[in-house]
Amino acid sequence: MTQDVRLEQLTEWVNTLPAWQGAQLAPASADASFRRYFRVSKEGKTAIAMDAPPDKENCAPFVDITARLRAAAVAAPELYAKNLFDGFLLLEDFGDTPLLNELSPSNADPLYESAMDTLLRVQQTDIDGLPEYSSEFLRREVDLMPEWFLKTHLGLAAEEIPDKLIENTFTNLINAVLEQPVAFVHRDYHSRNLMLAPENKLGVIDFQDAVWGPVTYDLVSLLRDCYVVWPQQRVKRWALAYHKEAIAEGVLPPIDEVSFLRWFDLMGLQRHLKVLGIFARLNHRDGKSGYLKDLPLTLSYVLTVGSQHPETCRLVEWMRQARIPERIGTVDIPA
Repeated sequence: MTQDVRLEQLTEWVNTLPAWQGAQLAPASADASFRRYFRVSKEGKTAIAMDAPPDKENCAPFVDITARLRAAAVAAPELYAKNLFDGFLLLEDFGDTPLLNELSPSNADPLYESAMDTLLRVQQTDIDGLPEYSSEFLRREVDLMPEWFLKTHLGLAAEEIPDKLIENTFTNLINAVLEQPVAFVHRDYHSRNLMLAPENKLGVIDFQDAVWGPVTYDLVSLLRDCYVVWPQQRVKRWALAYHKEAIAEGVLPPIDEVSFLRWFDLMGLQRHLKVLGIFARLNHRDGKSGYLKDLPLTLSYVLTVGSQHPETCRLVEWMRQARIPERIGTVDIPA
C-alpha cells in the first residue's frame, strides 16, 4: 500500500489541536482541484479537514473569502484552525448532502428560492482587492474550449477548426457579457457547492476562486447547472424572480426583463463553452474521467441557447455541421 504522507501529516496536525486530540480522520470528498477533504470525528462531534498541497494550492484566498462571506451573513464554513505553511485547514462540517442530491421537480421551487436568496447575500459581499473578471480573464477561460475540447478531446486537426469564426464569436460574446453590472462572483455557484446543512442552513463551499465581475455569472451557474437540467420556462421564471429581487436589493439597476435575460443567456454561453474545455482537461490532463459524462448537458446548453443569439449562432451551426453533437451526445432540455 502506498504511504499517504500528506494524510499522516494532516492527522498529526489535527491531533495537536486542543479540542481534537485523539480524533479520527476518514475521507469525505475530493473536487476538481488538488484539494482533498477528510471528516474529523471525536466523541460525537465532527469537522472537515482540508488538505491543500502548498505547491499546488494556496489556502490564503480560501481563508480571506471565508471571512468576507461570513461578514455578509453567508453560511460559509466556520474556520476552526489553520496551518497555511503546510496547507491544512479545519472547517465546520456541513454534512454530506449537496443541494443536487435532494432536488426534485416537486421541491425545486423552494430550494432554488433559498439558493437565490443566499446568492443575493453573496453578491453583496466585499469585493475590495479581489481579482477582476476582466475581458482577458474571460477570454483565457473560453480559449480552453478549442484547445482541450476540440483539439485534445475530439482530436480535430488545426485545419478543421474555424479559428476566425471562434475568434469573432468569443470577442463578440465577451464584449456583450461585459455590458452588465458587476458584483462579487463565487465562480462555481451550483448544486454541488451548496450544502443542505443542519438547522435548514444552506452552506456555501468551494468559493476560493472568487472575483468581481458580471452580475449574472453565478445565477446562470445555478440555474443552468452542468449537473442537472430543468425546463426552459421554469429556468426563465426563476431568473425573472431573481431579477425582481435583485433590483429591490440594489444588486441590479432597474433593467428591463428582455435585456436581463439576454445578459443571462450570453453569460451562460461563456461559462458553458469554458466548461467544455475544463471537463476535457480534467480528463486528459488530470485523469478525472468522471466529468466526461457531464459533457452532453453542457454541450446541449451551448447548442440550445447559442442558436438563439447572433453572437453565437454561427459557432453552433458549425458545431452541428462538424457532427459534434453526434460524437459527444446531447441531453433534451424541455421547453
